[in-house]
Amino acid sequence: MKTSPTDRLRVGIAAAALIAVAVPAIGQDVPESLLPPGFGDAPAPAPTPTPRASPRPTAPGAPNFAPAAPIVQPLPGVPGVPGGTPTPQPSASATPSPISPEALRQYELPDYARRSTASIGIAGRGGAFDGKAFGTGDGPWLQRIMRSLDAPVVSRWVSIGLRRALVSDTATPAGVDGADFAAERAWLLVRMGEAAPARALVQSVDIDNYTPKLFQIAMQAMLATGDPGGLCPLTAPAMQVSNERGWRLANAICLGLKGEAREAGRIVDQARRQAPGGGAIDVALAEKLVGKGAQGRRAATIEWDGIDRLTAWRYGMAAASATPVPAGLFGGVGPQVRYWHATAPQFAPNVRLADADLAAAQGVLSSEALVDLYAQLSSDEDATSTQTALATDLRTAFTGNDAGRLAMLRQFWEPAITTELGYARRVLTARAAAMIAPVADHAGDADQLIASMLTAGLDLPALRWRGIVPVGSDGWAMLTVADPMGRSVAPGTVSDYAGQNARKGQLLFAALAGLGRLPRDQVAAMARDLNVAVGARNAWTDAIDRAGVNGEGGTVLLLAATGMQTRDWRGVPAEALFHIVAALRAAGREGEARMIAAEAIARS
Repeated sequence: MKTSPTDRLRVGIAAAALIAVAVPAIGQDVPESLLPPGFGDAPAPAPTPTPRASPRPTAPGAPNFAPAAPIVQPLPGVPGVPGGTPTPQPSASATPSPISPEALRQYELPDYARRSTASIGIAGRGGAFDGKAFGTGDGPWLQRIMRSLDAPVVSRWVSIGLRRALVSDTATPAGVDGADFAAERAWLLVRMGEAAPARALVQSVDIDNYTPKLFQIAMQAMLATGDPGGLCPLTAPAMQVSNERGWRLANAICLGLKGEAREAGRIVDQARRQAPGGGAIDVALAEKLVGKGAQGRRAATIEWDGIDRLTAWRYGMAAASATPVPAGLFGGVGPQVRYWHATAPQFAPNVRLADADLAAAQGVLSSEALVDLYAQLSSDEDATSTQTALATDLRTAFTGNDAGRLAMLRQFWEPAITTELGYARRVLTARAAAMIAPVADHAGDADQLIASMLTAGLDLPALRWRGIVPVGSDGWAMLTVADPMGRSVAPGTVSDYAGQNARKGQLLFAALAGLGRLPRDQVAAMARDLNVAVGARNAWTDAIDRAGVNGEGGTVLLLAATGMQTRDWRGVPAEALFHIVAALRAAGREGEARMIAAEAIARS
């Protein structure tokens, strides 16, 4: 018997929150061939091991790539100066003892500058999330939920909220190493397409505190941002605890960047001899970066012919050297790689534009960032005529009179809002839409104007249209849930709206019930009439409700993302929206709750 997307999602929601069983999502472990194959002794690339929590070992038996001679050599003897000048004699003071490793460690990084792993993050606690956003309890359970999450998820606002939670300075929960927990957070950010926040998060941990798991995820974050220089402080310690083959080439790149071209070239030549046929391009990409260092005399030509797969190594090395990647290779990777590409400033705006639209729809790019990218097309000599025309039309949408603005906005809104491009165009035009005066003459465009403004969280400008939109319209429904004043809503108006569109009516009811804006004594009857099982219980509902009551906003958003593991809003049950909104409100995150509810109505 076939199951609907909604049924499958309900099953997935319940299964994802089972504490006793950790079932990794397909493709969510560190994928195979992220690093260049063929740099070990094996004839074929070995699968990349799954990152796992482990004690910080000295790795007995691991390959030692340190030089045989001591790093600190004794100073050469000072011969006496000819001409009778006496040779200096040693003083009567005692010979100083060699500096201990601990003393040297204190000199390199004093105690006051060291960062504790008890609390890790790049956004201060004075921001949106406090130190207990993920609670202080079951760390292994949180890690399993993060690892099993099939990112990216369907909701732009859930993605934005989860990113903010993951980068916040939060306490490390019990049962996990702080560095390992940071690695799990960063790996989820990488899979969400949030490359720069992931890199910043791994760099917020002192290298002395790195675990094998964090070394592995740090490489993924640096590759996603095209930042091989970020690997340089990590290569020496990483090679002491990890036999990842990519670290050897990373070491060559870093040696080349430091001007040690001869040693870098030796490593590259050795790698080329050991690489199988498919690994030649991986070596060539690394060699191109080696040649960019001081005294680098190597030149590498990158030939993509015959390459049918884009790995993280290939993307990261290409991005680092601003080497264009054939567009066809992006078709075989997850959408998060396109989000990395959208935020890579080394690529020209015209090359990034299509991916930037997708990244904005997902929440990786803000409305302002997308507008800035379109504006750069005007001065991009390689932009197509279509792209230049889009930039010109967008300028008119921001600078013309209301009639001219609306004419341009209607053109941008031609793709349906339920498509990724259509939703991205609403994100692009959000602030231009906020400039339109709320008058009756523009009532026919009100639904689209409101939807566009709310993609960027512009709830107060959108509420100016409250007296223009008729009750029962989509614009009215979006304003009803987005209203920060929390006004109550008559149950009859919700039922009437559901009569026009059953699906949107269910979502409106679920959102209003979760926000507490319906009479409590009528919620159960309305739920039966609209067929929304807000009272159904399972492991996921229990977990998200408990997190909300405990004020764990980060955990709520993590579980909300678990409930939205689909690429289409039609796959999100209305009862799931109810629990997400209610838990966010209970945790003090009503702003995100309102925007998620408005997004559900706009995109369904």
